[in-house]
Amino acid sequence: MMDYKETLMMPKTKFPMRGNLPNKEPVRREQWEEDNIYEKVQERTKGRPLFILHDGPPYANGDLHIGHALNKILKDFIIRYKSMTGYHAPYIPGWDTHGLPIETALTKKKKINRKEIPVPEFRKLCEEYALEQIDNQRTQFKSLGVRGDWDNPYITLTKDFEAAQIKVFGEMAKKGYIYKGLKPVNWSPSSESALAEAEIEYYDKRSPSIYVTFEVKDGKDVLTEGEKIVIWTTTPWTLPANLGISVHPDLEYVVAEVENEKYVVAESLLETVAEELGWSNPQVVKQFKGQEIDKVVAKHPFYDRDSLVMLGDHVTTEAGTGCVHTAPGHGEDDFYVAQSYGLDALSPIDDRGVFTADAPGFEGMFYDKANKAITEKLEEVGALLKLTFITHSYPHDWRTKKPTIFRATPQWFASIKDFRQDILEEIKNVEWFPKWGETRLYNMVRDREDWVISRQRTWGVPIPVFYAEDNTPIIIEETINHVSELFREHGSNIWFEKEAKDLLPEGFTSPHSPNGEFTKETDIMDVWFDSGSTHEGVLMNRKDHRRPADIYLEGSDQYRGWFNSSISTAVAVTGKAPYKSIVSHGFVLDGDGRKMSKSLGNVIVPGKVLKQLGADILRLWVASVDYQADVRISDDILKQTSEAYRKIRNTFRFMLANLADFDPATDQVPESEMEEIDLFMLNRLQEVLADARNSYEVYEYSPIFHEVHNFCSVDLSSFYLDFAKDILYIEKPDDRRRRSIQTAFYEILTTLVKLLTPIIPHTAEEVWEYIPGVEEKYVQLTDIPEPREIKGLDKAKWDQFMNVRDDVLKALEEARNDKLIGKPLEAKVTLVPRDEETKKVLESMEYLHQYLIVSEAVIKGEEPKAKEYRYVNVLVEVHPGEKCERCWVSSETVGQDQDHPTLCTRCASVVKEYYEA
Repeated sequence: MMDYKETLMMPKTKFPMRGNLPNKEPVRREQWEEDNIYEKVQERTKGRPLFILHDGPPYANGDLHIGHALNKILKDFIIRYKSMTGYHAPYIPGWDTHGLPIETALTKKKKINRKEIPVPEFRKLCEEYALEQIDNQRTQFKSLGVRGDWDNPYITLTKDFEAAQIKVFGEMAKKGYIYKGLKPVNWSPSSESALAEAEIEYYDKRSPSIYVTFEVKDGKDVLTEGEKIVIWTTTPWTLPANLGISVHPDLEYVVAEVENEKYVVAESLLETVAEELGWSNPQVVKQFKGQEIDKVVAKHPFYDRDSLVMLGDHVTTEAGTGCVHTAPGHGEDDFYVAQSYGLDALSPIDDRGVFTADAPGFEGMFYDKANKAITEKLEEVGALLKLTFITHSYPHDWRTKKPTIFRATPQWFASIKDFRQDILEEIKNVEWFPKWGETRLYNMVRDREDWVISRQRTWGVPIPVFYAEDNTPIIIEETINHVSELFREHGSNIWFEKEAKDLLPEGFTSPHSPNGEFTKETDIMDVWFDSGSTHEGVLMNRKDHRRPADIYLEGSDQYRGWFNSSISTAVAVTGKAPYKSIVSHGFVLDGDGRKMSKSLGNVIVPGKVLKQLGADILRLWVASVDYQADVRISDDILKQTSEAYRKIRNTFRFMLANLADFDPATDQVPESEMEEIDLFMLNRLQEVLADARNSYEVYEYSPIFHEVHNFCSVDLSSFYLDFAKDILYIEKPDDRRRRSIQTAFYEILTTLVKLLTPIIPHTAEEVWEYIPGVEEKYVQLTDIPEPREIKGLDKAKWDQFMNVRDDVLKALEEARNDKLIGKPLEAKVTLVPRDEETKKVLESMEYLHQYLIVSEAVIKGEEPKAKEYRYVNVLVEVHPGEKCERCWVSSETVGQDQDHPTLCTRCASVVKEYYEA
């Protein structure tokens, strides 16, 4: 026979209080892998509407950082949710594998000199390194609990992908969007390659700021020989490439006399320039419009060369002198102005940023170090008016973090401007999360001209262009298709292993090569062209995929990167965007809002979090933040997340414990027979479920986290579970009220576990194993239920009761503070309703004292000693009865049963009827 005291204890459960996630999660993931859980999910959802989240490829180099974790976990939330709500949602992870970082890694880590070994051999070493990095990152991504087809990812170095990329290039070439031209591009001396706009970052740089004079040689009857045009520049190193001076045709200019010298500047800038150069009382001796000095000829400050005055609309009066030093080989505006005057682009700097023989006196100098020598030369010839230094925002190579320059070199371009309007129209058809993403990408594309797609590197997809004997580029459908098939069969390394004649279609001829001789392009494609082609290489070539994808989700830096290159190539080839919606997330900062850096010692490493706390804690943190803005993480923040996790876990544990003797097949109470309070909690569950599903649908997870945590903490732990103990522990196991609560527990538990499976899958599966009567082995092989209507509930009545309960809780808290009572069960409360509605609600409740978790609750029409609250006046007193040893409720019936003198009559009856029968 069971001792009745044992019934006071919480029912036993094997579900552990402590998560011990770092040790248990790897075991669970091994089990998933052994059971091919990804394939099982795909098989279960086969035939449902397709949902495609297309993975933006991370770069295959180095360990994962916390930004990688945020990104992949967010994607996993979406995929898991969609597969549990009526969709077939395959997930193919991918990797970006070409480009400079891998070349650099081989040079630094493997001590390989790429210039001393054959190109094909170096490329094979790059491929081996990339595949090693993929294996490393794949293991780390899987440790986050991210579910996907990890055995069959897409990789941008594979033969099939490279062949598809060549196809995209060919389609753009066929439409006339690909061309080769000479113009200034962002050039990285540290990478020895051209860069796209997306590969530029801006950092502060200290630069010389100089004012320089150009002496007039031929004034065209407006200016006089010997007058001096004043320019201002922060790049003295570009002066050896100077071919002219630009002025705005509509601006007013003046000749100002200062100490017997005459200087030409914009009228509106004269005062500023005078103050800057220390001119006292400059006298205007001549005034004219910029268009009047068109084609005036000045002397270069230190070369025997003319500098032509040209008209340019790009000239402004925001800074400088209104006369702009023009080096067509080192500036885009400069290039176009000079081109209109028939001037070629002079760029006397090589790939490494070193001056060539075209810059006499400075050859062999690195451009930045030449600033000093050039400034000294200007001073020597009397052309330097002033030298100071400024710190300003300056473009840097986003890989090497070193300054870039503008440099005119022959490059291959994709002419975005030719189909820019089509892209802009497609941007309007995309759904954006957050909404401002549309404006951001729209403005970037609107201002975009041409995309430089060639790179002077080795590790990448070659540009499939041949050259005839007269240097005419051969870029036609026949050769493109042939190269694509060669790559599909052999991979792109064949381009570097074979001669041009062996790469051309058999018997190929061209009128531009009468001797049948051809050469091939040596540049490779921009890596953004690689990843920008995934809509063709993956969406159109993988099973269960299609274009457009439903969603692309990446960091906010990808508006200038993958989001941009993908829509550019897709619209060029298909006329349509490759995605239906874009979701972007912010960057991860430390707890103080600072960027993470090793020097600050504030880096949070995902692997360390997994070892200390577990993947589900990291995933719950992702769910807790507003990821569409920059987010913060720290040890303290993760500690708070762990506490929230513990509350959710303990809520699950309590319900599991109280379902230990519950068989849903035989013990469930029909909804029509359930207690109203249980229906009220089921209704509250439906509200939580509806809100959470709505949030999942719009990719917002912090509302889910807060809603579920609040439900567990406030609705369940602080009210319903607390109230339920008096029935679960005290009444007979098969008591109808007890079974009604268990029925509610069962639905609440199974619903919450399913609802949280996308967020904390390890814990959800652990709980699922202990839930009685479930049929599926894994909760992720089930569907999240849809909200339903709870019938037989007077919700308004229970909402009003909860208002009354808030009043009573305040009164009890004040009584505790006054040392009148300790625990609420020591109390008797007298309630005086302040309106008829409240009176009806309270009088209809048979178990009011249980719902309020006090020993007795009395309703009166008036009570002078009661304190006023919003809905009821409340009097709290110490209950006059004795505390029952079994239920802990104070009752005047304790001792009335002679067989059980320490029990109230309720408990004595239960013990006699059930435990002593």
